[in-house]
Amino acid sequence: MSRTRIKICGLTRAQDVRAAVRSGADAIGFVFYPPSPRAIDIDRAAELAAMLPPFVTAVGLFVNPEPAEVEAVRARVPLQLLQFHGDECEADCARYGLPWIKAARMRPGVDLLEFALSHPRARGILVDAFVAGYGGGGETFDWSLIPQGFGRPLVLSGGLDADNVGEAIRRVRPWAVDVSSGVESAKGIKDAAKIAAFIAGVRHADG
Repeated sequence: MSRTRIKICGLTRAQDVRAAVRSGADAIGFVFYPPSPRAIDIDRAAELAAMLPPFVTAVGLFVNPEPAEVEAVRARVPLQLLQFHGDECEADCARYGLPWIKAARMRPGVDLLEFALSHPRARGILVDAFVAGYGGGGETFDWSLIPQGFGRPLVLSGGLDADNVGEAIRRVRPWAVDVSSGVESAKGIKDAAKIAAFIAGVRHADG
């Protein structure tokens, strides 16, 4: 059975980065969306990204950004992957020359196959709950909305935590899982024990 990759998103503190890396996270997400309580400024993100060891991916999350905003982040922060969580089209995402993934906000009526076809160069499709604002709402969605045999690398997000991630993996079989609020003690403040428990839950589900 393949190993489910794990991204811990919305990190703002050095101790949280260390906890995620120590527990075995594959990727760390930095939020560059000012309305988010997990938003981070460029200087701080650069400091935290510099802490990452080899083979832990630094991901930058953006929501409907101006190109200059993304370029300003890229100039300072060594990102390896971009994540677009707004209403960006294929050209908006692909213009920066970095690998990227695109988030689909799931609710009844969303055709995930059609969505994926509209973003053919995305390295993967992230599925999240449709909530007010963009992401980080801590809400699950109906996983049956994901079509069988989707055929693209799928990143499952939305309300995951140590208690439900095992069931989520067994039912959806995603390429990766992405968690933020499910490993927090407060918005933007991660809990090392919750991170460890979440990753242990993923590994147990992997067998």
